[in-house]
Amino acid sequence: MTGTFDLLLSRYGQSVTLTPRASEQPIALRAFLQPILTKQEDLPIAPSPLGAVSSERWLYLGSGSQPLAPGDQVDTEGLALVIQEARTVFWQDQLFYQRALLRKRKEAAV
Repeated sequence: MTGTFDLLLSRYGQSVTLTPRASEQPIALRAFLQPILTKQEDLPIAPSPLGAVSSERWLYLGSGSQPLAPGDQVDTEGLALVIQEARTVFWQDQLFYQRALLRKRKEAAV
């Protein structure tokens, strides 16, 4: 089953660059990456105890062979994202794929 998912990634996935927080070594991958749609009337800003934060999120589905962790960076076609939450998905006790929720990365102030 994992081979089938990896075949779908290689054929239909988009090119992304994953930069793990631990090693900071960029890795070129193929993954499914798409925005999580919200209602039209919802604002892209949500209040939080620390101030307003963007509620724009993206869903990442990638190969189970590449582990993901919060804080890892994902870049693709002018879009700079950071992983907020990552999970490994299993199918019948076998590693199947990685799933993550991402948000836009805040660039460092110059």
